[in-house]
Amino acid sequence: MSTWILLRGLMREQRHWGRFPGELSRALPDADIVTPDLPGNGERHAMHSPTSVAEMVEFCRRDLQARGVAAPYSLLALSLGGMVAVEWASRYPDEVARCVLINTSMRPYSRFHQRLRWQNYPSILKLLLKGGLEHQERLILRLTSRESDATERAGLLQRWIGYQREYPVTRQNALRQLLSAARFRAPPARPAVPMLVLSSAGDQLVDQRCSANLARAWQAAHRIHPTAGHDLPLDDGAWVAQEVAKWMAAGKAG
Repeated sequence: MSTWILLRGLMREQRHWGRFPGELSRALPDADIVTPDLPGNGERHAMHSPTSVAEMVEFCRRDLQARGVAAPYSLLALSLGGMVAVEWASRYPDEVARCVLINTSMRPYSRFHQRLRWQNYPSILKLLLKGGLEHQERLILRLTSRESDATERAGLLQRWIGYQREYPVTRQNALRQLLSAARFRAPPARPAVPMLVLSSAGDQLVDQRCSANLARAWQAAHRIHPTAGHDLPLDDGAWVAQEVAKWMAAGKAG
């Protein structure tokens, strides 16, 4: 039995994983899957988001201990969640069995304009100035998913709007999460845990070179999805689950 902790990204919560926890469970039938919310998101939306990734790590550790979920943990993390996973593995390698990092980016392996593609600056600036829940979620969906079915996209957008109405992420918390991501710098040495990097050739939010640079610097296994967007588990969760299962079966995960 292995315990997999799934860590989401900026302004996202556990429900944004959609069907993926079930897909991962089918690929890893002995896995126990836990999907905590980071402070400021989802069920924790009333909390202040930390302004450092290290604080997010400490929150997750306390949360899991309070639930009685014992280490070691396998961490599967997307975007900002990937920074949390790297910091966790660096600080507490005995608690982390392995890491799967999806479309993440971090200094010094990525430049700012790669970590957030410059083509998106006008849309994001407009969102910060004008706001609006539907506009926010529509923009996030456009930037993170390559889902082509119009009916599926419409249903997804409505669900996401519903999540935000139930558990709204405040502008202050969104900015605090952005600050924590901007301030984060990867440790000077690769964390001493097995690591798999997954990235998307169709990522419109983060330059795929960010994942390639990280994998190369840390000599980690790297797999690239040919078409999916930034939210790879959303666009093709079955592919992610199978890549993780193959990596585990090959004995490269510890």
